[in-house]
Amino acid sequence: MTLTTVLYLVAGAACGGFINGLSGTGTALFALGFFLIVLDPVTAVAIVALMSILAGLQGLWIVRREILANPARLLRFLVPGLIGVPVGLLTLHAIDARTLRIGIGFFLVLYGSYFSFRRALPRLERRTPILDSLVGLIGGVMGGAASVSGAIPVMWLSLRPWPRAETRAVLQPFNVAVLGTTVTLLALRGTYDTDALRALAVIVPVGLIGAQIGIFVFRRISDNMFRRLLIGLTLLVGIGILIQELAKQ
Repeated sequence: MTLTTVLYLVAGAACGGFINGLSGTGTALFALGFFLIVLDPVTAVAIVALMSILAGLQGLWIVRREILANPARLLRFLVPGLIGVPVGLLTLHAIDARTLRIGIGFFLVLYGSYFSFRRALPRLERRTPILDSLVGLIGGVMGGAASVSGAIPVMWLSLRPWPRAETRAVLQPFNVAVLGTTVTLLALRGTYDTDALRALAVIVPVGLIGAQIGIFVFRRISDNMFRRLLIGLTLLVGIGILIQELAKQ
């Protein structure tokens, strides 16, 4: 493993771990852009899925009461999400690294832009179980395809008038369960080979430290500051990935 590879892995793990600790999701969106520069897509998705789980387990504890208070809400998203994972895995081997990086970059810019204008969007007060299940299914498919299971759910849940902790009580266990299924199916396929284990040895400690820093920040900032920080980081990373990829043409 070269020094360049290690540096990209560390950068991705630090960004992904921090954003997971801060928001309860987003590890893959922030880490894959770095990992795909030095790893093939299957290996990159496999290690970022495992890193997401390890980072996410730390965040589950801080919203444990909210999870237990409304398990039915979580299950509306989770059950369809688990069904979608195998579908997403079917597409993984057909995706090349550059296409996936450009897709991640565009999605980050879309994600950040969405939250920039979120206040102009309607607030959903009523229950929408069918739409919730559809969002969960899409999240599961995206989790299997690129470990970005939380991207669509977090955009959907942002329309709800829920406190941060209640939103996180859906996102965090949803991501851990969906990506846990992704990791299990990839492991059964033999994806975690020597190269993947070496990469994990680098990224896991960095990602865990990054998650702890994110949790520390999460506990100490206001809802408004939380939103601004998430938007800024999302747009910055997304624009950076797109500039780097489009400059290669």
